[in-house]
Amino acid sequence: MSDNFVEHKYIKKSSIEHRDYQDNLAKQAISENCLIVLPTGLGKTTVALHVIAEFISRRKGGVLFLAPTRVLAHQHYEFLKNNLLIDDVALITGEDLLAKRKKMWVNSVICATPEIAKNDLDRQIVSPEQFSLVIFDEAHRTVGDYAYSGIAERFANADVRIIGMTATLPSEKQKAEEMIRILKIASIAQRTEESPDVSPYVQQTDTQWIMVELPPEMKEIQSLIKAAIDSRYKDLRRMGVGLTGGRSMSELLRVREYVLRQNRGAAKPLFTAIRLIHALNVLESHGVTSFLRFCERTREKKGVGIRDLFENDLNFGKAIRLAKEAQAKGIEHSKMQKLHEVLKGISGKALVFTSYRDSVDIIHKKLNEMGIPAGFLIGKAGETGLKQKKQIETIQKFRDGEYKVLIATRVGEEGLDISEVNLVVFFDNVPSSIRYVQRKGRTGRKDFGRLVVLIAKDTTDETYYWIGKRKVTAAKSMGDKMTKYLEKDTPQAKAGLDSFF
Repeated sequence: MSDNFVEHKYIKKSSIEHRDYQDNLAKQAISENCLIVLPTGLGKTTVALHVIAEFISRRKGGVLFLAPTRVLAHQHYEFLKNNLLIDDVALITGEDLLAKRKKMWVNSVICATPEIAKNDLDRQIVSPEQFSLVIFDEAHRTVGDYAYSGIAERFANADVRIIGMTATLPSEKQKAEEMIRILKIASIAQRTEESPDVSPYVQQTDTQWIMVELPPEMKEIQSLIKAAIDSRYKDLRRMGVGLTGGRSMSELLRVREYVLRQNRGAAKPLFTAIRLIHALNVLESHGVTSFLRFCERTREKKGVGIRDLFENDLNFGKAIRLAKEAQAKGIEHSKMQKLHEVLKGISGKALVFTSYRDSVDIIHKKLNEMGIPAGFLIGKAGETGLKQKKQIETIQKFRDGEYKVLIATRVGEEGLDISEVNLVVFFDNVPSSIRYVQRKGRTGRKDFGRLVVLIAKDTTDETYYWIGKRKVTAAKSMGDKMTKYLEKDTPQAKAGLDSFF
């Protein structure tokens, strides 16, 4: 070490600040298949850089660095290209044609998106034997049929080191175990913001929960939708479907299998109830226009019970009529006014998170009308989606200060490095510990950070807030649980390169 910068023959001089915890996590990852758990903003990619540099110097075989979105893969590619002292770092995504990809897979270090990596492994354009190190960023996605699981399977018998990286473990034990099993993880390398070697680098984030009341017009629409849901619950109970009555989406999704297999007659009220709960959530969390747009899209579909819902349900019909009247009066959501108040006085930059695309559009329009220069970042899917190039441009404009506020959906939660943000606003709440931690970690990277959570009273927002809080607590203790799980189950975990040592 000199001047507290990392010294390595493959890392650019005076470019990476030396931090003990990053060094220690990298050492653990070099010695065995390991899952690195490090909160957002503390440099997981830098830990990956340490490991990649070491593997380039030690072994024959390339490095594959996977990230779930094109924008994130591009960010890793730029970071490695700027800090690694080798010439052949490549970026491979679905936007590259097959002929070009064939040539690119020979590079020493490759950043790629999972779908394309999995497809090219299956096409045998690239072989698992080419690599000595594979890194799965946002490793919590390694569950179910996501491409990460398929890729891990193809490397199961290869002589390769595997590293997973995530900001937090899942709060559900079953998901955490599944991820560890699929990636053949041998140990958990975890640090939290409270870890003694990490805390000096953590900026304080001040969290503020702001409660808003729905306006009377929205409360009336809310109670009409609830009445429409309750009548479906009555029908379902009459048909022998056991429900508790808490108007819970997860409960309805749980009974769906049973209904489709053994009680087809209950399909119509069940699917209608699911749609109505979604409509209620959209109204409560995002406002009148988002609700009306959701209704328009639903009406155009041909699903079970849709026609009946829109033509014969008096409660729902009245709810839509009142929503149109409210919209004509300029009523949107009480959160909009609050958001304006919160953003009006800021000196730096702010990120606003919302889970719903329509809501991104509405917030974007409203902020620009209010004279706050704002851009937006959404994924590439669908007609309204942003292509990779446009996403990268938007982030650059935000960094350069053209926009003061960036409104983002989930694509902004995962890994994006936008360092000058000192205010993050949750326009809605997410019942997920991973997404909560990722959103929160976007603030206070360089300086004191502030997190504002907007909550509409007596709505889904409040429910999700408590679920999220509970899951964050559960996720914090999951590292110890998984370490115990691995101690019991080590033979399965030691795989690939480990069997040679």
